Amino acid sequence: MSVPTRSEYFDRWSALHGGVRPDASPMVKGWLTLIYICARPLAALRIHPDVLTLVGGLVAALVVILVHLGTVHLGPALVIVAAVVTAISGVFDSLDGAVAVLTDRTSRWGALLDSLVDRVSDVLYLLALSIAGAPGWLCVFAGTAIFLLEYARARALAIGMDDVGIISIGERPTRVAVVAMFLLAAGVYPDVSNLWSTAGAGVLLLICTVGLAQFLWVARRRLH
Repeated sequence: MSVPTRSEYFDRWSALHGGVRPDASPMVKGWLTLIYICARPLAALRIHPDVLTLVGGLVAALVVILVHLGTVHLGPALVIVAAVVTAISGVFDSLDGAVAVLTDRTSRWGALLDSLVDRVSDVLYLLALSIAGAPGWLCVFAGTAIFLLEYARARALAIGMDDVGIISIGERPTRVAVVAMFLLAAGVYPDVSNLWSTAGAGVLLLICTVGLAQFLWVARRRLH
């Protein structure tokens, strides 16, 4: 089959996100370009997007297993591997949507499944940070901030907001990158892994709190 060009992919992505243009943010444009490159062969093979969604969830679960084994049994090298696997899981998180867009197989069911797996993955990332040494209470607060940000956007769209509002500092690709970076630091410096994992949970709490404030500021104007 003929796979759409990157420009066509950007146009389709924009239409599904309320007209928000990837070109408006160099970070978003760069990330979507990477995802497009990875998604092209999968789209050509007609792999179903739901399969990629579920694989992404399994990869996120593998992060927890690797951190546990690295922390308790087999040494910090596995925590470093877990950081790499976290980054891979973030790619899978975007691949399913990209393949759906490129193959014209977007659906409401696919969007629901993707959101559910994303929230499970968020919990798994926080669990990995907790196992690596982050305080449980801090992970709970960070998780609350993540869920509030995602719930606020979902609820705003449900009651009439016609686009995603804003690409905030707390979006999921940024969160995945934060978890990957701080797990990497925890693996490289195992003697202070608790400090690095605590810092990772703290950064998640900060960026999601700021992201929630950014979104609510925009949503208040739009919904009024």
